[in-house]
Amino acid sequence: MHAHIAEAVKVPDVVTVPPGAICLRFETMKLYSALGAVRHLLETGQVEPGDTLVDSSSGIYAHALALACHRYGLNCHIVGSTTVDRTLRVQLEILGATLEQVRPSRNLRLDQNLRVERIGELLRENPHYHWMRQYHDSIHYLGYRDVADLIRKEVPEGPLSLVGGVGTGASTGAIATYLRETGRDVKLIGVQPFGSVTFGAEHVSDPDMIIAGIGSSIPFQNVRHDLYDRIHWVNFDYAMSGAVELLRVSGIFAGLSAGAAYLATLWERERERGRERERERERGRVRGRDADRTYVFLAADTGHRYVDSAYAHHAGAKGLGALLPHEVTTQDELRHPWSAMDWPPADSALLRGAPVLVAESA
Repeated sequence: MHAHIAEAVKVPDVVTVPPGAICLRFETMKLYSALGAVRHLLETGQVEPGDTLVDSSSGIYAHALALACHRYGLNCHIVGSTTVDRTLRVQLEILGATLEQVRPSRNLRLDQNLRVERIGELLRENPHYHWMRQYHDSIHYLGYRDVADLIRKEVPEGPLSLVGGVGTGASTGAIATYLRETGRDVKLIGVQPFGSVTFGAEHVSDPDMIIAGIGSSIPFQNVRHDLYDRIHWVNFDYAMSGAVELLRVSGIFAGLSAGAAYLATLWERERERGRERERERERGRVRGRDADRTYVFLAADTGHRYVDSAYAHHAGAKGLGALLPHEVTTQDELRHPWSAMDWPPADSALLRGAPVLVAESA
């Protein structure tokens, strides 16, 4: 029995998805981030019950933080994007969270900047508020240790590839870090939208991009680039096609980031198997270690908020079997509809290695 609905809702379903992948299907994955961060703040005395936590959100984190505050007796104030819909607004109101939305803007960068500017004003007006800094504070890594533990229990031992949206960096980066701490061979494959600055794709726009939660128009300090082995940039049309196919073959109704991750997973699995077949031929048919690699991809939220913008257009979805990424070696070569690249680039100064997670608070 759970002490609070947030503890129950956060736990993902572990589902086998053809052909041969595993999906972690979350109701809302950011509950791990919010609950872990809030719990740490309370345990270390940085906040106390009755204090007010504030942060910026385009929707998903707002719900997660509101539930975490409800769970631990804290007040919650959200500076929200215009993408926060009526369903979420009503829930936040009933949960006791307050929401203010910035004015409509021409693009994601302006929207994010407006939200950050407003938070600065709030902190000057209310210096006792605690800014959660979901984009920059490493305490948001802490809750994902539980996801790594779940994967260790549910996924067969052996080499593993984890595929998911990069977003603020706290989900895929943290899960891979905690798995690697145990000595497991983990390849981390991040998914990005075109236009995101996080891995240098700001020069390739995607006017239809509505999966901003997996990318960013401003730098996020929680993204640890050296944790990643491969990056996929997927545009709206291909992400939508992946989401529709995922629903069709598995019944999983998830967001566009899951569709992009499923598409990348299928390609990475086929790519590695092709390389393994070649290695077997070169070795006289000695089976290699990567032949048993397991592919796990993240479905971070449900598909409900994408019904009108994406799923309603399912008749136009493309068959995934014919979709191939452009394999590139530099960001200058990135192009629609789908590009993939080994990370770090050959000329990058980034070094391999997972940094120590140090919880800091602003």
